[in-house]
Amino acid sequence: MVKLIASICLLVVLAVVNQAQADNLQCNIKSNAVFKGWPDMKDPCIKSMRDQIQKEIEASTQYLAMASYFSTDTVNRPGFAEHFFKAAREEREHGSKLVEYLSMRGQLTDTVNNLIKVPSVKVTNWTGLSALEDAFKLETEVTKSIRELIKTCEGTSKKADDNDYHLVDYLTGVYLEEQLTGQRDLAGKITTLEKMMSSHGQLGEFLFDKNL
Repeated sequence: MVKLIASICLLVVLAVVNQAQADNLQCNIKSNAVFKGWPDMKDPCIKSMRDQIQKEIEASTQYLAMASYFSTDTVNRPGFAEHFFKAAREEREHGSKLVEYLSMRGQLTDTVNNLIKVPSVKVTNWTGLSALEDAFKLETEVTKSIRELIKTCEGTSKKADDNDYHLVDYLTGVYLEEQLTGQRDLAGKITTLEKMMSSHGQLGEFLFDKNL
């Protein structure tokens, strides 16, 4: 009986302690000291990477708004809708890959807060042509941003000790290649749609949508 009473008292004490800790719950995990020499990315490069993640998310959200517009029953352009839904997924994946890269380089151990902010979007009564033109402008802005990111991460030191070779190669070979290819594809679509609409008007947009 004494043991039972003691056990009950212990459980009560533990419950009170746990409740007190829960009221002030926060992460107190400390990074292992051996990791301090691991992260080697420079602050300007890290900041630019975080800014680029935000730009990718903003582009994804903008494309999602465009896709939703063309999905409405009053517009009903399923080809354009699917095109922009796909573009939204691709931009979101780009942002996710950059987050994964920062994690791989040990740069997200205590800097996750405010990594991504909810962006605002521009919504207008797009035509198929104006939407593609807006998309081309958006892709151009993202491409310029990536080029600036690459320049920042290349560094300015004459000794090149602040040149992040791995990241620069990754951005150039994967991201920049895809951006330039995407811009060329959009340019071709814009030219084709312009020709179809000059010959067939709104019917040209309808037919273009069916082949997207």
